[in-house]
Amino acid sequence: MIVWAALLMCHSGFGFYGAAGQHVEAERIKRCGTRCSRGLQCKTKPAHFLPPPCQEPADGLDASSVFRNLSFSTAVMCEGSQKCSMHLRIKTTVHLTKSIHGLYVCSETPASVPKCRMIRISKASRRAMAGMQVEVANDCVGVYPRQQVRVTVATLPSYCGITQSGTYQAPDCSWKDLRRNVPECITGRIWHDVNWERKEVHVTVSDMLEGHDYQVRLCHKDFICTGTGASALIKKEEPQKSAVLSFSRPLPCLCIEGWSAVIDAPRVQVCPFKDSMEEMWHGIHFDPLEEALSWAPACPLSARVALCQREASGGCVDVESAWRNISRGKITFAKVDPHPQLCMKFTAGNQSWIKCPFVRRLQVWDVSWTPQGLMLTSHINATFRIDTCMPSQGSAACRTTGARTTAQVGEHSSIGLTLPDAHSCIHVRRIDVNYAATVLHCFTLEPSQALPLLATGATWNTIPLCFYLAAAAVIVAAATTLAILAMIHR
Repeated sequence: MIVWAALLMCHSGFGFYGAAGQHVEAERIKRCGTRCSRGLQCKTKPAHFLPPPCQEPADGLDASSVFRNLSFSTAVMCEGSQKCSMHLRIKTTVHLTKSIHGLYVCSETPASVPKCRMIRISKASRRAMAGMQVEVANDCVGVYPRQQVRVTVATLPSYCGITQSGTYQAPDCSWKDLRRNVPECITGRIWHDVNWERKEVHVTVSDMLEGHDYQVRLCHKDFICTGTGASALIKKEEPQKSAVLSFSRPLPCLCIEGWSAVIDAPRVQVCPFKDSMEEMWHGIHFDPLEEALSWAPACPLSARVALCQREASGGCVDVESAWRNISRGKITFAKVDPHPQLCMKFTAGNQSWIKCPFVRRLQVWDVSWTPQGLMLTSHINATFRIDTCMPSQGSAACRTTGARTTAQVGEHSSIGLTLPDAHSCIHVRRIDVNYAATVLHCFTLEPSQALPLLATGATWNTIPLCFYLAAAAVIVAAATTLAILAMIHR
């Protein structure tokens, strides 16, 4: 091993070679062996020993003048259906001299002992082809998917410093030819049909590894695929290779995983709900004691989460500085006013979804008209900022007049509000929290009707005053009618 390490250290050329591209088919070979240039007679035998200690090269001999074009490729040798093995083909070009009798080709994988082959060139060939460039190829190194192999080619005899080295990365099982023929890559093919009403996935498997059972399950895909508990074993003798798996939520990361029931079998995953992004935005939680709004994604994703204020037009305007980027884990917005107009906006890619978690909750504060006048009522201790504004004709905007007040309202308490005239509106916002909606309240009254009521308040997003006037008129008319009927009766 010390000699071999020294040999690796004194090499003059190094390269990294990998599987290039997603090939449809790998080259097929009937048997492995060594192939040399036409006219070059060479013979291979395993060397159960490492190359001997190197010796000083002959005059004028160096690595750059001996070796050229070390290259690697993948070949497949088959003994039958689904019984193929992967081989590494090593090819190099050698400038042949009388002092070079052949080559050592050694391969080494991590945590393994180097394996070497000795390729000897006949004396007659050396004499006839001395000074020529010859090619030597060997494809008897067996490899596994994604295996990394260190290769070193040295001269025979072993001349110091005249070596050629490189690293080969075996292709993974994404190659179609390997998935169908190499046992280490055969995963089976999964077909599925979803019964949405029963929340079931019907799974059918084809191209299974022959002679073995097959395992299927539902799992949540992340760094690994974590099982949900729904699984089934498809027996090799069953004519119908199918199973039924139940699910609770069709999350984008909920996948069907299948593999042959053998040790270290490769696995295949199919995700039937990958486009069901709407399912991601459930699970919003609000803690009323801490006034904290939180959400955690059920699947890993890249998204932007923001608080926004719902508008009458249906849009949702982002609250300033109230957004987070998220991929996994939980996000929390601390001190949030749980108003129905305050929503969460989820943006992933070029799509957005809006969820309003407070719409169906008890509203903690509101502005309304009562017999006592216009009132701001709160179910909790809260502080409010109230800005007077004037609505603009033909626009939803409300121009601030500059009149501002701050009000402290106790738990289950109300305070009265007044306005400067019948056409004013107010913006109301909680200011004892970090995130809140600014809510516009307006009313509609004729000036002749509104002015007498300014001392006690006006109608706010509730029943217009004209309703009360009409009701009073009806009552008066009814009373008059009853009086006339009574007089007639007498």
